[in-house]
Amino acid sequence: MKKLLLSFVILSLNLVWLNAQQITEAAGWFEAAYVKWTPVEGAQSYNVYYSGEGITDCKIDNHLIRSYGTYFRADIPGLKAGTYTVKIVAVTDGVEGAPVTSQSITVLAHNRAGFAFANGRVPGAYKADGTPKDNAVIIYITENTKNTVSLDVTGANANPCVGLQTILDGFKKGRDARPLIVRMIGQISDPSYLLNGDVVIENNNNAASFITLEGIGNDAVADGWGIRIKNATNIEIRNIATMNCNSGEGDNIGLQQDNDYIWVHHNDFFYGDAGSDSDQAKGDGALDAKRSTYVTFAYNHFWDTGKSNLLGLSESGTEGLFVTYHHNWYDHSDSRHPRVRYYSAHVYNNYYDGISKYGVGATEGSSVFVEGNYFRNCKYPMLISMQGSDVFNETKNANDYSDMPTFSKENGGIIKAFNNYMTGQRRFVAYGADGFPNSTVDFDAWIAASRNETVPTTVKTYQGATSYNNFDTNASVMYAYTAQSPEDAKATVMQYAGRVNGGDFKWTFNNAVDDTSYDVNTALKTALKTYKTSLVAVQGESGNNGGDNGGDDGGDDGGDGEVNPGDKVHNFTLSGKTSTFFNITGNLSDSKGTVNYGGLTLTMCLKVESATVVSFTTTEESTLTLVFNDGFSGKVKVNGNTLNAVNGVLTLTLTAGTHEITKGDTANLFYMSVVYNTTAIESLEAVSLKIYPNPVVSTLNVSSDSKIRAIEVYSLTGTLMMRSEGNAHTLEMSDLNAGTYLVKVNTAAGSHQQLIIKK
Repeated sequence: MKKLLLSFVILSLNLVWLNAQQITEAAGWFEAAYVKWTPVEGAQSYNVYYSGEGITDCKIDNHLIRSYGTYFRADIPGLKAGTYTVKIVAVTDGVEGAPVTSQSITVLAHNRAGFAFANGRVPGAYKADGTPKDNAVIIYITENTKNTVSLDVTGANANPCVGLQTILDGFKKGRDARPLIVRMIGQISDPSYLLNGDVVIENNNNAASFITLEGIGNDAVADGWGIRIKNATNIEIRNIATMNCNSGEGDNIGLQQDNDYIWVHHNDFFYGDAGSDSDQAKGDGALDAKRSTYVTFAYNHFWDTGKSNLLGLSESGTEGLFVTYHHNWYDHSDSRHPRVRYYSAHVYNNYYDGISKYGVGATEGSSVFVEGNYFRNCKYPMLISMQGSDVFNETKNANDYSDMPTFSKENGGIIKAFNNYMTGQRRFVAYGADGFPNSTVDFDAWIAASRNETVPTTVKTYQGATSYNNFDTNASVMYAYTAQSPEDAKATVMQYAGRVNGGDFKWTFNNAVDDTSYDVNTALKTALKTYKTSLVAVQGESGNNGGDNGGDDGGDDGGDGEVNPGDKVHNFTLSGKTSTFFNITGNLSDSKGTVNYGGLTLTMCLKVESATVVSFTTTEESTLTLVFNDGFSGKVKVNGNTLNAVNGVLTLTLTAGTHEITKGDTANLFYMSVVYNTTAIESLEAVSLKIYPNPVVSTLNVSSDSKIRAIEVYSLTGTLMMRSEGNAHTLEMSDLNAGTYLVKVNTAAGSHQQLIIKK
């Protein structure tokens, strides 16, 4: 009997385990983490929380949770470097099951080196510590929402702006200075509205504007369209694969004109559609830059690209043009790594892996510092136009200035090289090297004995008589960085270049063939053309498997929230002073402490001073809630009447009409809401339903003539806080923080709801 009982217990435990989610993988990345788990039978959705670095159980946005059929995956961007754990909770009928928590996850910091970070700039909508900038707006783009996502944008021609490009058009004038984070999820084909086949990012070079376009996880793909940056500053593009680009401009990602402080990193570049020219069989430029400065291209993976990085085209001179290329993987790509006109370019710690044409090319008076790179079977590691290996004809054993030149016979630029490793190259001529004729004229690079050594002005190009400008030793120009050895750089690049964990598209090149071939790899081309995402559903989208659990989406426009139609919620941490309901005049501050209210962590406030005015108009009786610092009991004026907050919160019933909030005592306002009392209650009299007391301190009572099936309590952001099933008539709320909550009562006669203030 004991053995039988023990067997039954073990079997029961096994059945419980099989019905619970199991975390199959959890790891950190650069300022992000991810977790994968097996589905739970009967689960309608999942809640995912992370803890670490001073944060406890922070719930992630629904769109970050995706189904891949046999497993679920959640990615968490915007983390500081450090140690975290992730908790997965299955949700069934609105009730959370038992949580499963990951092991400790180590999150790394991004390498923010290069010219994009000169002069104290931090491009993109994330801070230097990896977290979103204050008041950042986050929108999510999927194949289903690319044409319907909407956002109100200050300065737009019309609001709301609908569709990705229309939203970006709204930021074109640079009048909306809210940091914008656009998160791409999964494989996204051409949106219905593009600009000559591209998504175009502009912000009128407004130094107070910051935009990030990023992919989520390892499978975000821009399929068939390009990304173009123009007249823009403080832009970041990361963690996206670009493939099958067929835009009119032709570049996978292109910096077209008048840009500065641009950071493009951790992207995968694949074939575009063939262009009309013979050298465009693999597409036009993969990542080109023209008339732009203070740019960093880092940790990108170029997969057999034909023309990888053109730098410079019609610039008027060489002054003030600075670009950095570091830790990029040129994986059997052909040429332009980069091809540099005019610019001062720092090319360091890149991995040149089977290059069929050439590595770095310098023309038109450019100065290029090539440092700590690893060249494996790169035909010509470095070339200077119209001299050295660029013009040397091996058959004739002499220079041929007519047929050999690679760079359209342009004037030369100077390359300074230090601490590079080369193996398998066809030819490389160092300045003054023995064994080469006239190597102080026909050289490919000047070799420095130390990174700080300056190039003498007597070292000049054969055509154009250009001298190196020594930008890299100029303390007023050059930035701080740490260069790895070529061997260490190669290992780093192979581990971290491209999307998270190398992306979901895997390909292995045949070095015996692909090192020297610059033809289109037909098998690779076919694989790209037939690529289909394995993504099944995004939890944040209604109608998908996994569903929307009603939690904090995180993808709203940062404007006024709504509990019910007409209700207005304003969170200064998310929205600053931007609102379509409240007219806000005054100054913001993020140094007045932190307030926790209604499940929210509030860090930004409106300083209530003499000049501060908040006005709005209500159409019927409503409840106004104002949230200040914890413990604040000072005076606030509403419609000229002086009122006192209680423990940091002021609640007041308002009649329909125009209202105004002004200074009583100096205060810090973190949050405010206007909730219409009549629209919050649905025919309570019809079932004699009562929910009381309101406000409530601990126990909430519900009375109803109809049978109660469930009682639910939601925060104003839509997060389910509590649920009681069955014919319960009381709910213990003492563990909830002070704030305003929505109570929903499901009865046999229907569903009814009411706002409750918890003291």
